[in-house]
Amino acid sequence: MGAGPAGLYFGVLMKLRHPGCEITIYERNPAGATYGWGLVFWDDLLEQLQRADPVSAREISSTAPRWVDQVVDLDGTAYSLGGEGYSIPRQALLDILARRAVELGVRIEYLHEVDSLSELGAADLIVASDGANSRLREGDAGRFGTEVDLGRNKYVWLGASTVFRSFTFPFVGTESGWVWAHAYGIDENTSTFIVECPPETWSGLGFGTMAARKALDSLESIFAPCLQGGRLLAHVADDAPLPWLNFRRITNERWHEGNVVLMGDAAHTAHFTIGSGTKLAIEDAIGLVQCLDRHEDVRPALAEYERERRASLLRAQSDAFYSARWFENVPRYIELKPTQFVTLMGARRSPLQPRLDPRLFYGLHRVSEEVTVLRALRRRMSAGVRALQRRRTARGPERRSPESTRGHDGDDG
Repeated sequence: MGAGPAGLYFGVLMKLRHPGCEITIYERNPAGATYGWGLVFWDDLLEQLQRADPVSAREISSTAPRWVDQVVDLDGTAYSLGGEGYSIPRQALLDILARRAVELGVRIEYLHEVDSLSELGAADLIVASDGANSRLREGDAGRFGTEVDLGRNKYVWLGASTVFRSFTFPFVGTESGWVWAHAYGIDENTSTFIVECPPETWSGLGFGTMAARKALDSLESIFAPCLQGGRLLAHVADDAPLPWLNFRRITNERWHEGNVVLMGDAAHTAHFTIGSGTKLAIEDAIGLVQCLDRHEDVRPALAEYERERRASLLRAQSDAFYSARWFENVPRYIELKPTQFVTLMGARRSPLQPRLDPRLFYGLHRVSEEVTVLRALRRRMSAGVRALQRRRTARGPERRSPESTRGHDGDDG
């Protein structure tokens, strides 16, 4: 279920290893229809793709432009965070994987909605890889113990005609508060441009009542210096509302039941500020195929898959949790000196940062980077806090009321 990166790549790998398998992928949307813009990834994912299927890996590599540096733009002044990676239009990635899957004998049925297991008939294995809003999972959420935790900030996934050669974070102060974006080029003509802000700023600027064209005009005015004459793009009509969202952190007590298994965003989500959603979904597909290879029976394979992938995801989920919380508390940091703000943004995945005064953390961070013993101590302390967070996660996702994140203390309670 679902012709996204996870479902398509699972089909590719299963057909490569087991050509006799009959695999059908059901996708509710038409072929060639995607509602995102671009995706980012790094060398480690390319290496995994190369090992798993060199044919599709070469095509993905040749299609994905490389971006160099991460740049934080504070009201027109740029500061470098370093780093580099790759980006690719979401549709280009899906097209590559779909062609490869069909070439190997996978059948893909587009415009095929499936709302319940009873519609699928007999199958050895049913994989729900139909995203965070999985119909198959939500049709019986109690079956998997699904929990949804809504993030505080508002965000909207847009495109831009400006091509950003670096991963750029422009922060702009407005009369209603700060607004920022996550921008990166995805081909020679287009960039992804995700706009994010606190709910008070969102409502204060009137975005909750604006039609798309008026909202895009307003955002173009706010981000005019970094857009440099470029336009913002949306997959909606001018008179429709922009699809502003609150991030949905999905967790499940169980990833499999009988011969049904969850994969990708249907099983877990990671906040977009760490840019790992596609990587984690593809790693799920690789892991599931490897576990099926090791077992003749589906059920022990699914149990091993869930156990291994849960363990592999712990660090990424911790990073995503603290990164999301950092951006939900931008007002706590934005009045610092620019160099302090940028340093703390670069260290936003640290579980220690929300527990210390920002200036104190900045001083400790700077000193520990220069002294080996202190750097090791900081890592041990962070590991201890992550272990505490894992124990909390094992008891179920932390429930946060709006009041618990309204202040600027950034504490996890």
